[in-house]
Amino acid sequence: MAAPRSHQVTILDGKRLEPIHRFASRGELIGAAQFTPDGRHALFASREGWITKFDLRSLKSVAEVRAGLVTSVIALSADGQFVAVANREPHTLVVLDAGLQPLKVLDARDLAKQRSAAVSSVVDVAPRRSFAAALGDLKELWEVSYDPGAAEIADGLVHDYKLREGAFVPGFLNPRRTPLEDRIDDLLALPDGSRLIGTARDGGPGQVIHLDVRRRIATLDLPGRPNAAAAIHWQRDGRTVLGIPNLRDGLVSVIDVRDWTTLGQIGTPGPVQFLRSHAGSRYAFADSLPSGEHPGTVQVIDKQRLEIVAQLRPVPGKTPAWAGFERSGHYVLISVAQAERGLIVYDASTLKEVKRLSIGEPVRK
Repeated sequence: MAAPRSHQVTILDGKRLEPIHRFASRGELIGAAQFTPDGRHALFASREGWITKFDLRSLKSVAEVRAGLVTSVIALSADGQFVAVANREPHTLVVLDAGLQPLKVLDARDLAKQRSAAVSSVVDVAPRRSFAAALGDLKELWEVSYDPGAAEIADGLVHDYKLREGAFVPGFLNPRRTPLEDRIDDLLALPDGSRLIGTARDGGPGQVIHLDVRRRIATLDLPGRPNAAAAIHWQRDGRTVLGIPNLRDGLVSVIDVRDWTTLGQIGTPGPVQFLRSHAGSRYAFADSLPSGEHPGTVQVIDKQRLEIVAQLRPVPGKTPAWAGFERSGHYVLISVAQAERGLIVYDASTLKEVKRLSIGEPVRK
């Protein structure tokens, strides 16, 4: 758990849910920690561009590098061998190896190299062994393969692929571009690996982008300011559905990915910053920002009934900042900003409070 004001990270024992170690972070951390597939290492990113790899057994930092000046977010590959760093300053997408050694620095420019843009988001697309990155100001989506055997990429117009009439670059760690009609800033990769959901931070409908055909294949009817970066997916009646929170309106939109229809709009007391769930939980947890009718509450949504079935108030009058599950899904941890005992553990099934921990204004897991 990260405490931004004190620049401290607290490590909890996953079984006892008690603090076991605390160390200083490199400034303000962004996003959630990324964990390697074996669970041994956690990766943290600071807004100032520092990437830290922490060994959860020895409780020591084992690697660190500065990959940018202002970083948006990082993504870890499914095999744990590559890290992608999306930067606002400079305008770059940086790919690191497992030891945080730089492998490639990609300038976020258009094909003509006339314009550049901040890289606002990057996600792992595990089935394709690639990263997908959003370049909002360029209205482009990049797919960067970390598969050494990836097919070559045509760099511009090609008259004949078979005769190789055109310019080609290696498919490994180079961008495959998808031009878009509208900007996207945040991304969610769907489980099949071929489709992405993209949303813009200034609002507007969501976009469904197919990575094989490299174009938008559907538009989602989403009001307000939908946030794909905080969206989740789950199974309902044998179908995959999406829950997309809204940063302006008090609602969570539920979308059927089979035909992209809206199954429901779940009203919440205020705009929703986070939406969290676990494959083993029947509930999703959504916060209400302070501008809502009931600040300081967390809405508990039944994922099958698509309705709010309970409301948690961890610290009355204080704003919930983050929610996350421990590995088994038995417990959900909710952090509350500006609260002395600001990490509250709930039983994820009964919704009963289990304990409260004081770890210095925690914000995120």
